[in-house]
Amino acid sequence: MTDHCGSCLCGTVSFEVKGDFDSFYLCHCQHCQKDTGSAHAANLFSQSAKLLWRSGADAVTSFMLPSTRHNKSFCKLCGSALPSTQIPGLLVVPAGCLDTEISMVPTAHIFSSSPDFS
Repeated sequence: MTDHCGSCLCGTVSFEVKGDFDSFYLCHCQHCQKDTGSAHAANLFSQSAKLLWRSGADAVTSFMLPSTRHNKSFCKLCGSALPSTQIPGLLVVPAGCLDTEISMVPTAHIFSSSPDFS
């Protein structure tokens, strides 16, 4: 079992992930492009890892795009993307918020030819 630590840009929120990631996807859907301001989102997924907020849990908020499955958790103060548990049984961790290295390479690029996935 692996432990990973992460935080937001302003340092208010810090967390620990205890366990391993199952997959690492680079999502190119229109929603991920909009909410990252980038060509894709880079998210790690786990069905077994546990998320522990070390500080700033009260500064974490979430957004669910109506009529879609797209959701995002982020710091209320700086807007940094943070781990999400919005989908029951699934932990989604934005790769960029980790402070520890991951040895996993992206599993796949997804929705690269279907940018308006809902």
